[in-house]
Amino acid sequence: MSMHNVKIFMFQLLRGLSYCHKRKILHRDLKPQNLLINEKGELKLADFGLARAKSVPTKTYSNEVVTLWYRPPDVLLGSTEYSTPIDMWGVGCILYELATGRPMFPGSTVKEELHLVFRLMGTPTEETWPGITANEEFKSYLFPLYRAQVLINHVPRLDTEGIDLLSALLLYDTKKRISAEASLRHAYFLSLGESIHSLPDTSSVFLIKEVQLQKDPGHRSSVFHPGRGKNRRQSIF
Repeated sequence: MSMHNVKIFMFQLLRGLSYCHKRKILHRDLKPQNLLINEKGELKLADFGLARAKSVPTKTYSNEVVTLWYRPPDVLLGSTEYSTPIDMWGVGCILYELATGRPMFPGSTVKEELHLVFRLMGTPTEETWPGITANEEFKSYLFPLYRAQVLINHVPRLDTEGIDLLSALLLYDTKKRISAEASLRHAYFLSLGESIHSLPDTSSVFLIKEVQLQKDPGHRSSVFHPGRGKNRRQSIF
């Protein structure tokens, strides 16, 4: 996928999320399957089934296991104090996946998911996650003490600003994790121009002539198919 297109899709995702968060609505189940794109390249947030849930389940009603890949470590470790940062971790995972073509933390169990996170982002400490050393579940896992790896080595196609945004989305401390509204103003999106911030909530970003999708490097299998049916939407992946 063209990195320019990644930026446009990310901006739309954050714009939709900011709209929800300002109205105190959490999505709680952000993942690529819940992002839909129409023939114009307009991105829609879908499946608000967990938006009003009192908890984030690990299984569906049919006992199907719910993916853990986009779930923040605070929720994985049992936190039920849900606020807007719960969605922002998933945004970071989606940014990584758009830029690399592979999931960031594809764990199959809670322990494996946390292990993958800590191995890449570093095992949390009181400095990076105040209060973590008192968390009984965290202590019970006895994770090795990993140092944080250099993200650019794992996402070489992201520019410096993109890496900075990714890092801000994947902070352990929920109080410091960047918000959707602040993300929209991040330097990563400067190349989209200032007028994109003046659009009415209901207007498409593609009303701005500078904002146009590029043909993806592998355009034959691209997510962007101009010839598709007028109202048909497809998953971003």
